[in-house]
Amino acid sequence: MAFTMDSTLSDLLSNETAKQILEKHAPGITTHPMLGFVKGMTLRALMTIPQVAQSGITPEKVEVVLQEINSLKTS
Repeated sequence: MAFTMDSTLSDLLSNETAKQILEKHAPGITTHPMLGFVKGMTLRALMTIPQVAQSGITPEKVEVVLQEINSLKTS
């Protein structure tokens, strides 16, 4: 199953490769102190949180991360 904007953050973080790619594109995201509060949210829902947008994690950046992760999973 491919990751999408409707995947939860916890799904993404449970995959070690996905976690590394996410960290590469958004340094510090996997160790953020608020991570426990948002793990069950979909990536799409995360993009609606003002603090996420202010941190530079845009929907476009998340799409790049998802494309990279999904291309590795199918290779």
